[in-house]
Amino acid sequence: MITNRRKLLLGSAAVLAAPAILAPRHTLAQGMDAARRWVEQEFQPSTLSREQQMQEMEWFARAAQPFRGQEINVVSETITTHEYEARTLARAFSEITGMNLRHDLLQEGDVVEKIQTQMQSGRNVYDAWVNDSDLIGTHFRYQQAVPLTDWMTGEGREHTLPTLDLEDFIGRSFGTGPDGKLYQLPDQQFANLYWFRYDWFTRPQIKEAFQRQFGYELGVPVNWSAYEDIAEFFTNTVKEIDGVKVYGHMDYGKKDPSLGWRFTDAWLSMAGNGDRGIPNGKPVDEWGIRMQGCRPAGSSIDRGGDTNGPAAVYAVTKYVEWLKKYAPPEAAGMTFSESGPVPAQGNIAQQIFWYTAFTADMVKPGLPVVTAEGLPKWRMAPSPHGSYWKEGMKLGYQDAGSWTLLKSTPADRRRAAWLYAQFCVAKSTSLKKSHVGLTFIREGDIWHESFTERAPKLGGLIEFYRSPARVQWTPTGVNIPDYPRLAQLWWQNIGDASSGAKTPQQAMDALAAAQDGVLERLQRANVQGECGPQLNARSSAEHWYEQARKDGNIAPQRKLADEKQRGETVDYDTLIRGWPASPPRRG
Repeated sequence: MITNRRKLLLGSAAVLAAPAILAPRHTLAQGMDAARRWVEQEFQPSTLSREQQMQEMEWFARAAQPFRGQEINVVSETITTHEYEARTLARAFSEITGMNLRHDLLQEGDVVEKIQTQMQSGRNVYDAWVNDSDLIGTHFRYQQAVPLTDWMTGEGREHTLPTLDLEDFIGRSFGTGPDGKLYQLPDQQFANLYWFRYDWFTRPQIKEAFQRQFGYELGVPVNWSAYEDIAEFFTNTVKEIDGVKVYGHMDYGKKDPSLGWRFTDAWLSMAGNGDRGIPNGKPVDEWGIRMQGCRPAGSSIDRGGDTNGPAAVYAVTKYVEWLKKYAPPEAAGMTFSESGPVPAQGNIAQQIFWYTAFTADMVKPGLPVVTAEGLPKWRMAPSPHGSYWKEGMKLGYQDAGSWTLLKSTPADRRRAAWLYAQFCVAKSTSLKKSHVGLTFIREGDIWHESFTERAPKLGGLIEFYRSPARVQWTPTGVNIPDYPRLAQLWWQNIGDASSGAKTPQQAMDALAAAQDGVLERLQRANVQGECGPQLNARSSAEHWYEQARKDGNIAPQRKLADEKQRGETVDYDTLIRGWPASPPRRG
């Protein structure tokens, strides 16, 4: 079972948002009075005019008339965005529509466990789910999720918002299956990026010292070699700033389920594992799984995969090395939730694997990393890439919690829940929700003037989401045929490398074999149709190196003679000045 990967937990217990209990004779007029109040007092700013917002609210009120008084139950994991939905949007929706909406908040692992229960038993547990798009390969193959493309033009047509505007969703490809159909509609998104102390990086004496030691400018690292040089510099040369002991790196290493997604969330792709291709490498993806068409064909290098190839081993080797040499000593015994707050304490110079969902917690007044004027002393920037990385590969991970409907939910309950799902992502509500949770889903929201004004206080978040670099950050894709089963293998095997019980090569060999074992069981069970696993016959690594060369692909790559490139950096302010100043054209 996967535990809550994002730390932004309020605790380990479930948070159950009680539905708003309404009068049994709720009327359309009452709903519109409530809508006017919510639009004026809560749903501002918006990309829509107030008149347009009221038109959307009237559509919801009228579409919900058949479901007045009905109780609907939905669920999501516990992060700030979903708290806002459960405690504010659920109440607004109930008051406007006359439905009793209950939005439960659970740990991510509990959400996955419950959706597995419904998929396996056919018993309706929840009427709609905010489920990570990492499960798109699972949903597509098991065919227990409703294809929303079909739903919106078929059974759910009358209850699909005319102004939903799918083209405005920046992550719609993440929830799209190999058949071209949308299975999951993004509700929130955040990326893992590079984080650094802009105030330290721009101090003349620190810049001069770095230039003398390494022969190039201190700046945002373009490659892992520069990241390593910067980590060495701050940890062992600078050592102390303003009386505080500083470290050039932060991470965590406890053998714990949170260690798994530290790697499945695209660490290997950052190193250069897999092939070119957005959103996921083809024919080998960032987990190292080779595809033959839509069929997973193997993880191990002897089946044409790359989970235990040189690039993957390099990725794990650098993780272990940096953790030991450049992070605070206690980091090796931390989980994700324990390590997350550390950079805000003011003694970390940079972090290569940092989630934008931390932004709100990193700009609070009084923190050592925030100025007296409330501006961040830090910035976020695109992640550096490893020595095996090639142009055209993905460069990082983006979480996309997405609305998912299951076929085992009765159709009338699905329609009612679908209304609430759309309410949470509608243009009337999405911009305000984006300001609360900073987890963008709409292009229009990202480019709204309110975020132009707020951008200086968000440390580069807005600049990144407005940049062309954004497309290289993607979730786990359609290649993963059973995400819950495969994802749990990672922390167990990576943990052996982190603890020193195995070498990185031994750990990745064990992981590749374990993944192939799951794929083989799925193949024998034959439960995933024509896109289920079909493993390649074993062959030598040399055979697959040569095959990649003949096919014009990258993975698996031979081991580099020298994995230490010359460090390369870029000035942060120059970088962001080169990004577009206006949104891309549509159509």
